[in-house]
Amino acid sequence: MTTKDLVLAALFTAIIIVLGLIPPVTLGFIPVPITAQSMGVMLAGCIIGAKRGATAYALLVVLVAIGMPVLSGGRGGLSVLMGPTAGYIFAWIVGSFVTGLVAERFVREGQSNARQMAGFFIASLIGGIGVVYAIGMPVVSLVAGTPFDKVVMGSLAFIPGDVLKAAIATLAARAVMLGYPLLPQRA
Repeated sequence: MTTKDLVLAALFTAIIIVLGLIPPVTLGFIPVPITAQSMGVMLAGCIIGAKRGATAYALLVVLVAIGMPVLSGGRGGLSVLMGPTAGYIFAWIVGSFVTGLVAERFVREGQSNARQMAGFFIASLIGGIGVVYAIGMPVVSLVAGTPFDKVVMGSLAFIPGDVLKAAIATLAARAVMLGYPLLPQRA
């Protein structure tokens, strides 16, 4: 990775931390809150690409591990990385990588606006929702001792909000692509 790549990853880590300042919404039936930080997976993957996006989230996890209160609600520390939300937190790294990888494959300069937006949206759905849920839900089940089918049912409440986050990330990625044409050149 170049210095530019590391700077962009660190900048996105800062953006993800700022997204954490938005208070979490806790649902009583599942121990995982609704946070804006999960939208960062989609933003990072679509805007700065697979490697940089994953690096941004890996840096966030390091900051959490050393006790920095950088997660939504001012959470941080090793206990968070061992709790019910741990699977989702670690899944953010993989999810941003997959989001970026899909975006890099489907979105090209010179495509129609509709194709570019469809590519960003599909990337956000696959990486930011599919991958994150696939890793996060089994960990919630294991750590919280909740049957997996109940975790899946509880997670359905998050889908509409996550689809909205994917739409916002799509619009943001498209705006960045238009405004900063050199940024999408992936590492």
